Amino acid sequence: MFKKKHYAIIIGAGVAGLTAAHYLLKFTDIKPIVLEKENFVGGLARTMNFNGNRMDIGGHRFFTKSPEVLKLWNELLPAQGAPAFDDKILGRESVLVDGGADPEQVDEVFLNRNRVSRIFYRGKFFSYPISLNFETIKNLGFTEMLSVGASFLKAKYSQREENTLEDFMINRFGQRLYETFFRDYTTKVWGRTPQEIGAAWGAQRIKGLSLGKTVLDFVKKTFGSKEGAGETSLIERFHYPKFGPGQLWEKLADEIRAGGGEVLLNSKVVSCHVDADKVIKSVKVDNAAGLLTFPADYFISSMPLAELAEALDDGLNLRQLTIARGLPYRDFITVGLLVDKLLPPNKTRIKTLGDIVPDCWIYVQEPSVKLGRLQIFNNWSPYMVVDPQNSVWLGLEYFCNEGDDLWQMSEEDFIKFATEELASIGIIDAGSVRFGVQVKVPKAYPAYFDTYENIDELRAALDDIKNLYCIGRNGQHRYNNMDHSMLTSVAAVCALAGKFTKAAVWNINAEQTYHEEKTDA
Repeated sequence: MFKKKHYAIIIGAGVAGLTAAHYLLKFTDIKPIVLEKENFVGGLARTMNFNGNRMDIGGHRFFTKSPEVLKLWNELLPAQGAPAFDDKILGRESVLVDGGADPEQVDEVFLNRNRVSRIFYRGKFFSYPISLNFETIKNLGFTEMLSVGASFLKAKYSQREENTLEDFMINRFGQRLYETFFRDYTTKVWGRTPQEIGAAWGAQRIKGLSLGKTVLDFVKKTFGSKEGAGETSLIERFHYPKFGPGQLWEKLADEIRAGGGEVLLNSKVVSCHVDADKVIKSVKVDNAAGLLTFPADYFISSMPLAELAEALDDGLNLRQLTIARGLPYRDFITVGLLVDKLLPPNKTRIKTLGDIVPDCWIYVQEPSVKLGRLQIFNNWSPYMVVDPQNSVWLGLEYFCNEGDDLWQMSEEDFIKFATEELASIGIIDAGSVRFGVQVKVPKAYPAYFDTYENIDELRAALDDIKNLYCIGRNGQHRYNNMDHSMLTSVAAVCALAGKFTKAAVWNINAEQTYHEEKTDA
């Protein structure tokens, strides 16, 4: 046990930073001080409120195979024990927990929601991930499906060496399906063709999914088999806070403060003093009180690696700095549109308020528009919308690079541009828009090209700094889901307490339980 109070500086109050602070308080005698440059917590997983209509920046399904993560989520928000507003009105089946919270009576509740995501292509809806089902066969046509099948078999028995994302995808889906559903959309999202992106991205995000897996999943569903959780991309239900993901992270920040930790907003870390023994002694922080120095014993960083590298005085050599500076990101713009109705009819068997399509997320693969994804917040949670029975609250997602033409467009012009794009593909009538807003998110998605191939050199140099631990999506430059980002934080707490090596922080196990009792350092 610590003989005196130790302190940890945590850079960033996003998913990873708040989780690290929570575990420090729960399992050690270290006091966390969380420094956040923005005026909100949650990072990309925040919820924004526009006249009562709430926007989930990025879209966050709460699903995990980690008992550690699920335990924390359930500690923060109680499970749903009574039907939500839309399920109640429509008489839809709900997944409820005995003794759980009633979302019609209380605000703190973890809803259990139906996952529906589809692809919009050629003016038609396809399953996401793309599957061999009756909808796909009907929309593509029998001849095209034969071509897809032949292409898949050819790829299966003639596997490529996986040097690029293109190789990775063709090995799992075949050339034909890759060219139809993956090549152009991936280029839209990342601004690079799959030939320019490393195969590591596929291993990180697509994981074990393949056309063979989707066929097996189709057969199981058709004949009633429900065994196993399946691939992450194939989950059918997920948990979701009543008022969006930010509700959970705001609750965690409040609990950190109540437990003796600090969460300081509008506090930007501008430099980290590294001594000759490769130990960080303090950080300089720019906030409303001026330029302040915060000494500490441990430093946990979720800030982008490129920014961390610049902040470390004498911590890295020129080669390592060059790698950090060259790490690419994809930036992100969301447009929120409140509209009267959607034009596509709901041809599914899923009942919805206003009989809108039931999708949470729609992947827009129409080549005529720059729009990448479309969120329908009514379907995430009816409580995200002021009047979910008579209006539809949408999030239009655009992928761009900071400083490019999209990024430089004025808010008014961008809202008009986004509205016209959505109308051009038949999703809305442009005249039905009641309200619009734009949100920009820099460095939303770490990308796997340019100097990323040399990231192990940078990682080794950062690990040489004895009391520094890098966590989270931007802190590790990995396109992590929420639960994986959280587990990097749990592993970091274990590592600084001497239970793990630093390598474990970078190589988390999603199904491992990390803590059973208070950690002695």
